[in-house]
Amino acid sequence: MIRVLQADITDLRVDAIVNAANESLLGGGGVDGAIHRRAGPDLLAACRRLPEVHPGVRCPTGEARITGGFSLPARFVIHTVGPVWHSGVSGEAELLAACYRNVLDIAHAQSLHSIAFPAISCGVFGYPVDKAAAIALGEIARAEHAALDITICCRGERVLESYRAAAVALGITILT
Repeated sequence: MIRVLQADITDLRVDAIVNAANESLLGGGGVDGAIHRRAGPDLLAACRRLPEVHPGVRCPTGEARITGGFSLPARFVIHTVGPVWHSGVSGEAELLAACYRNVLDIAHAQSLHSIAFPAISCGVFGYPVDKAAAIALGEIARAEHAALDITICCRGERVLESYRAAAVALGITILT
């Protein structure tokens, strides 16, 4: 089941929420900052314990990592780093698709039943929402995680409408 709704992702009672993070995983703006504030200082401590794969990089673009949810209603946070938009000429589509695939792989490996995604890369990273929505829904629909309840949490009516339009264009049934 895929549900698309307008809500604050930090309020959702799901097994895991997805954090659209930066490569350091040490907090930032937008959804990343909101998740860190709501989860409390234990989330930052957990992220600091994740090993750096390069100096200052705990999660390269397109990959994903999991931590506890701490003070969030969600049990876990799956952090992923989406690409910064550079006019679509720097492999952004494949990197964004990899974010969704890697998050869903972690959810499956952890036997999760419910997960909520934000619109990855659509905030300060500048990814056009209509393009991102099509990639997100395409990857989610392709994934073989039939037992997983998936919520896409949109900030604002424009983002919500972009996901609805992408679902129609892709022939994907969503709940709203």
